[in-house]
Amino acid sequence: MKKLYTCLALFVCLGFGGCKHDNWLDRDSKTLITDDQLWNDPKLLTSLMANYYNRLPTLHGVFNSGGMTELDDAMWSGHRDQNGRNDFQFGDDYGRYWDYGLIRDINLSLENIETLGLQLTETTKKQYIAEMRFVRALVYFEMVKRMGGVPIVTKQMIYDFSGDPTPLQLPRAKEHEVYDFIYQEMEAIKEDLGNNATSKTRANKYTVLAVQSRAMLYAASLAKYNGLMAEPVVTAGNEVGIPAAMASDYYRKSLAASKELMSGPFTLFKENPDKGVNFYEMLNKKTGSEVIFAKDFAVGLKVHRFAHENIVKSLTEDNEATSGISPSLSLVESFDYLDGRKGTLQDRDANGNYIAYAHIDDIFKNKDARLYGTVIYPGSSFRNTAVSIQAGVATWQNGAYQLVTAPELGEQLGDELGTANAGGLWTGFDGPKDDAQDVSNTGFYIRKFVSDAPAASARGTSAANWWPWFRLGEIYLNAAEASFELGQVGEATQYINTLRERAGFPANSISTLTMEIIRNERRVELAFEDHRFFDLKRWRLAHIIWNGAENDPNAVVRGLYGYRVVRLGHADHGKFIYARVKPSRFRRARFFRLANYYSAIEQKVLDNNPKIVRNPLH
Repeated sequence: MKKLYTCLALFVCLGFGGCKHDNWLDRDSKTLITDDQLWNDPKLLTSLMANYYNRLPTLHGVFNSGGMTELDDAMWSGHRDQNGRNDFQFGDDYGRYWDYGLIRDINLSLENIETLGLQLTETTKKQYIAEMRFVRALVYFEMVKRMGGVPIVTKQMIYDFSGDPTPLQLPRAKEHEVYDFIYQEMEAIKEDLGNNATSKTRANKYTVLAVQSRAMLYAASLAKYNGLMAEPVVTAGNEVGIPAAMASDYYRKSLAASKELMSGPFTLFKENPDKGVNFYEMLNKKTGSEVIFAKDFAVGLKVHRFAHENIVKSLTEDNEATSGISPSLSLVESFDYLDGRKGTLQDRDANGNYIAYAHIDDIFKNKDARLYGTVIYPGSSFRNTAVSIQAGVATWQNGAYQLVTAPELGEQLGDELGTANAGGLWTGFDGPKDDAQDVSNTGFYIRKFVSDAPAASARGTSAANWWPWFRLGEIYLNAAEASFELGQVGEATQYINTLRERAGFPANSISTLTMEIIRNERRVELAFEDHRFFDLKRWRLAHIIWNGAENDPNAVVRGLYGYRVVRLGHADHGKFIYARVKPSRFRRARFFRLANYYSAIEQKVLDNNPKIVRNPLH
């Protein structure tokens, strides 16, 4: 034992004696990042900002396949364990968003970079501060859209353990005060983002203008249309409800931001002479001139599975891939014909008889090119491959057509139906098929955002096309709506016609502009881009459109099934007819109540802060 102590003593003496430098025990950690390192290293700060950008909130956006099937533009046709999306009502908490965790993180970062970022240049420090304030403002925008006025917190709130929490209990700001805060934040940071001027994934002057364009339009329309309701949705302290007198000023601010942005470096995407393909490529290619601000993805680094979840059934590159989103007939008919006719598809004549078309896609001919860029319909193609969309065959029996679907997808017609020598496809490999899983139940597939890159639908690779937070097409629509509401109808018409020309319409196709036209343009231009829910809310139309009526084409998702006519010796033999259907998997009409204009505040928030006022009707 004595020898052991002697050896240990010698080891200690030799060990420490061999340390020639006084700072041997003060070396920088290779695994820990100090405050001094973080707040003074632009690379580390950029990494922190990437975290904040990645946490930007969305409701039905950023490739949320399920969320996109909860409105009137589509239904869910994927795995049955999510069929609740076809059988639900908008609950009190639908869309609830109250994220003060992210607000706290950003506020802490703002204070730390101010006090600890002493080695940063003033320009660099201003840039990161501006980016943090930008993200924070977007979080507040998402909260006010869903909740109405919320507490505006711009600094850390630290409990002092005194037993009195009241200093931390802030009341809700008025709804308009939150919109004003967003606008003022954008004004304050607009000129501090020059280093990001060419970026499409980080905040810069143009993304600031895009936020102002959208947020001020929302505030304006809420001020106008809430007051026009028979029973306006308000609280006594205006935590919900913007005075109608404020509408014009908000419209002017939105229009000014839109005009400044439209005079910038962005242009409407027009790189492909095929206008339908051009509209698809506008969001699928990362080289375009239209996207202002996007969430980016990269194969091998960060991908999404939107193509895996929504690829046309016969084109899947993965046995587990699904076809979840089935666009609705209502959406398809929102795309007008290029000759000016409304978009209602002509499946029957004036006498109620089927109209027979020589080709299965003839019913869609001369439609707004944005339809092709948004929806895969019968007779179209994807990845240079024709899709196989045909519900079945129509045989003539007892003076009427009988519509018959094959037992299996892709089955050829034999003599099962007494149709010897008819032959040909019975039901397509891609359906549609009623009450089926992972195949379209409406007769349509989504094209928009579904990447056509090799292996994009395979889980091992997945897709890397980006998600557009803001693009110029929206800004044209914002400008059109704001200028129309301000009485500048000629200017508004010009903006709408510019977008329609890009979609194949002749010049000046709209001569008499109405709000109905503007609203429909937003639906077709921005389909599946996380706008429809909020548009109908701010116009105070959601409870009218989604009225719970089982016979309403917007409250109930419907489809259109194409059938090949098998009628030997008749002029219609080999042609195609269409039948409107209500898919069996769609169980309940969309029903939006007045209470849904603002989500219910969670009970624990109310319990923890008695100063928080409940939202109306909750």
